[in-house]
Amino acid sequence: MSTQGRPAMDEQGRPAMDERRRPAADGRGGRAGDGHGPAGIERALRAAPAHALPETLAAALQRAYPPVSGVRLLVSDYHARVLLPVEPVPGADGAGDGDVLAIRQSTAGRAYVSRKVLLTMSEDGGGPRETTCIPVTARGERLGVLEVVSAGSWGDPDAQAEIGELLGSALQVAWNRTDRYERARRRQRLTLAAELQWQLLPGHACSDDRFSLAGHLEPAYSIGGDNFDWSAEHDHLALTVTNGAGTGISAALLTSLTVGALRNARRSGADLGEQASLANDMVHVRYGGREFTETLVMRIDMTDGTVHVIDAGSPRILRLRGTEVTGVPLEQQLPLGMFPDTEYRPQRFRLDPGERLVIVSDGVFAARTPRGEFGTLALEGATRRTRLQDAAEVPPAIIDELIEYHDGGGLADDAVVVCLDWHGPSTGR
Repeated sequence: MSTQGRPAMDEQGRPAMDERRRPAADGRGGRAGDGHGPAGIERALRAAPAHALPETLAAALQRAYPPVSGVRLLVSDYHARVLLPVEPVPGADGAGDGDVLAIRQSTAGRAYVSRKVLLTMSEDGGGPRETTCIPVTARGERLGVLEVVSAGSWGDPDAQAEIGELLGSALQVAWNRTDRYERARRRQRLTLAAELQWQLLPGHACSDDRFSLAGHLEPAYSIGGDNFDWSAEHDHLALTVTNGAGTGISAALLTSLTVGALRNARRSGADLGEQASLANDMVHVRYGGREFTETLVMRIDMTDGTVHVIDAGSPRILRLRGTEVTGVPLEQQLPLGMFPDTEYRPQRFRLDPGERLVIVSDGVFAARTPRGEFGTLALEGATRRTRLQDAAEVPPAIIDELIEYHDGGGLADDAVVVCLDWHGPSTGR
């Protein structure tokens, strides 16, 4: 949608309409209470095999909403720059072909970014055609976009948004039970190290009424040692950002051991200092001090926004208050695995509602090119320029500025960016 007062256009240059301007449903397949609307679609998705969600949803939509003629599921690639179609299985009906849609230059991409249902109108040989782009989300994580082609209006925007959420919840459960969706989002083969790192992540984003959290890794198809992890509980949010030493598979294995050790200690009820100490001992037992990980270990109390943090290495925290960006000064302690029996002491600071934290590995702030180091000033500027963007958009936006600083070339070092927006202890959004 245009932000300059001009109407948004679709890919063919025709005016696009969002859910606020679309015509009222004509009664053909609106929200139904008899099992033919979202409730019936939810039952169909629950009963579907993990690999068959797109075809099951397409059949359910066409039964519930007669104007619907085609359905296509799009997922974002690892770079989070394009949407790629989940190709129909042989013999199944789909909408369109294997087009790659740029997120910044397509209606489907705008629906993905905004998390809003968007509609475009067009004409073909059979008469008017509508394409509805529905964001597919699950607990704050953007998974893709559902493209629905129809001969006219079908249902209302609330029902359509609900269908996207239902598909997102089903897709999140099905994702690790089939390779179909992982294959769809790959534009090239991942290195083995990258395979390990992406599968180690808890997700790409997470949110509720108290916070919004998102992270991104680059180089996406060959990431080695950088990683992030989180766990959201009723009273706190646990967050770690890891900068693993080395490159390739050796760095990935080191980071996997570190993240696994931290999770094991956290899930056993250890406090923040014990988590770091136990992970330190496990890494030292395996590597004898020859390898180590620089890790930021955090716990954010949901009741008052108090952040407990252990800075065991190089990841840095920037705090955004309004337009002011400042570093969070922390006592740097020994990286995990350097020496045995190391004690770690948490530090504290407080977040106020509306504040943002941006956490980066040294592959961001210390990245060097022939032009020099990316540096703190460039990082602060990138953080300030993304202040109006959703938390999920911040990590890829900062990474894009880093890549531009490299003249569009590949990154020489792994880079991780995590963004945390603190809304407040109650419903503050």
